[in-house]
Amino acid sequence: MLKMQQASLSKQLETQIKLNERLVATIEDLQLTIKDLKRQLGQNSKNSSKPPSKDDFNKPSRNKSLREKTGKKTGGQKGHKGISMSIPHDADEVKKHIPNKCKFCPNLSNCISLGNVFACGESRYVVEAVVNTHVIEHQSLKAVACPLGDIKLRGEFPEDVKAHVQYGKSFTVLASILNTTGAVSISRIQELLGDLFGVSISQGTIISMVETCAQKVNPIMKVIKQHLISSEVVNFDETGVRALGSLYWVHNTSNSEFTYQSIDKKRGLDGIKTNEVSVVFKGIAVHDCWASYWNLENIKEHAVCCVHLLRELNGVIENEKVQSWASRFKQLLITIKQIKDVAIKRGKYSIEKHTLERIDKEYDSIMSLANIEFPPPQANIKQRRGRIRKGKTRALIERLIKFKKAICLFLRKFDVPYDNNQAERDIRNVKTKIKVSGCFRSKEEAQNYLTIMSFISTAKKHGIKAFEALNAAFNGNAEAILVKGSA
Repeated sequence: MLKMQQASLSKQLETQIKLNERLVATIEDLQLTIKDLKRQLGQNSKNSSKPPSKDDFNKPSRNKSLREKTGKKTGGQKGHKGISMSIPHDADEVKKHIPNKCKFCPNLSNCISLGNVFACGESRYVVEAVVNTHVIEHQSLKAVACPLGDIKLRGEFPEDVKAHVQYGKSFTVLASILNTTGAVSISRIQELLGDLFGVSISQGTIISMVETCAQKVNPIMKVIKQHLISSEVVNFDETGVRALGSLYWVHNTSNSEFTYQSIDKKRGLDGIKTNEVSVVFKGIAVHDCWASYWNLENIKEHAVCCVHLLRELNGVIENEKVQSWASRFKQLLITIKQIKDVAIKRGKYSIEKHTLERIDKEYDSIMSLANIEFPPPQANIKQRRGRIRKGKTRALIERLIKFKKAICLFLRKFDVPYDNNQAERDIRNVKTKIKVSGCFRSKEEAQNYLTIMSFISTAKKHGIKAFEALNAAFNGNAEAILVKGSA
């Protein structure tokens, strides 16, 4: 009897222990959930991967910048070239102003006729915007009195003059630039062109203009893609857009010279691979450490954006009670960038071996401290199912440990950038477009936009303005954008 009671009590105790373990696990999960929610409430563009456009009314204060104070005054620094007004070309009109005292002089007409009484003492220029249309009438001439008796002779219109009334190349280029770099919606372009030029143009015609422009620049896309594939370093990034009410993803591949963007329904590896550069590129991929980029098959090496890490570290410092490791790591990232900048300024192409060894030692030391302050979650609870939650901080620590080589690659290879700002700058116009114009009407419209923007972005990187570049494309000289200042 006693044995039965002991067995029963033992079973009850075992059940209670298991229940307690489950309750402890549940409490731990809830604590992590609360911490994550608190973190999300305080997230902004300075302490997370959240873009500035999502800050809304919780914009971070100016003193939260990732940049360290330099002590310099605001505004342009000494020696800065700056931007000032300039005369775009020779004057189209000259207005001469005689002295006020001479205006009512009885000898004025004689002085003017002599031609040598007045001379230009000072010139000032006023640049006016002249908004007008230039209508060209094309006439097909027919023979009505041919000496040889052939009265069926008739002149042929140019190949690009197909309709009774149509808009020319410059009109098409202007509408396309407004829609792409200007981020203006189709309906507003219709309104603007009507107000400025007094023309009646349909939204369908404007869409066709953008499509025509995309077709004109499309052949050069193959060349741009090939240049990126052959590059040593390429920056990767992606962002979400809406087309016809559905979520799509813009995939960006770019560097300081070339830009190529594509769109796909998927964000992950399958979507990334639709950007043809990603499939065959074999160089160094710079990205924000998103998991899918690590699965690209042909990548030689990876480089992680350190600015993204700085934002996450700021989030840890702001939200965690124990944060000494995060503060130290943030300072390390700032310091090693300064070390590289100084080396470049001195004309060096590498960092001294002993300096690299010192940095490696400090890196490992900080990670050891992180493991003490934020140890991995316990996995010895038998009844607990599924993957144990780590929390944002622990996940960051494990990424820093796992991808140490990629994080520090910019220090060992000077052609690798410290951040992924190049890709973020190249893709920023997409977000501006969505913010100003709303969603795209179709996937095809979105891809036309991306094709034109890839072309214009590449042109600007070679010192060629958007209007010049698109005009060159319409004249069959799209490849001119690849040669600096040649369009």
